[in-house]
Amino acid sequence: MTLKETFLTPLFKGNPITVLVLGICSSLAVTVTLKGALVMALSVTVVTGLSNLVLSLLRKGIPNRVRIIVQLVVVALLVILVDQILKSIEVTFPIDKQLSVYIGLIITNCIVMGRIEAFALGNKPIPSLIDGLANGLGYGMILIVVAFFRELFGSGTLFGLQVMPAGYVTNNLVILPPFALILIGCIIWIHRSADKSLQEK
Repeated sequence: MTLKETFLTPLFKGNPITVLVLGICSSLAVTVTLKGALVMALSVTVVTGLSNLVLSLLRKGIPNRVRIIVQLVVVALLVILVDQILKSIEVTFPIDKQLSVYIGLIITNCIVMGRIEAFALGNKPIPSLIDGLANGLGYGMILIVVAFFRELFGSGTLFGLQVMPAGYVTNNLVILPPFALILIGCIIWIHRSADKSLQEK
């Protein structure tokens, strides 16, 4: 697989949410607002990319019997660093508080651990970094699409700015997690309908 294919596959044909159906839980919880979805998307992208890179560099020196423990330690360290950085920046601090435990739960995100096992431990550092970043971006792309519709129709705003006309009645149903699941289901349906190769999977 070329570097171009490594980057493009997770965005479309191998998207972690619409094709592999990973990371669904967090996508239901953090997509009420675009700001929250964007911060979560960037956090997962950074953690996935860097964890892939670090573990690819270490892959030949990790005994198989402690492989999972080493992976968890590396991912946990990166998640803690990302969380502390978000807390230290004035703009992202309120969003970090809003996301609450979900930043910390990146440690258990199936996408992060899955890419380490499926790619980083068997490939060189640069392709592993690209694979991690691309999977994070593929995940983030779906989060942002879902958050766009939920914030727009649920609150009448985008990035906290009022965009719906005065008098618009907000739809509380859109803000609830079940609607996010419906939206993701629709995105999966559209994606699989558009790409005939996915219909057999």
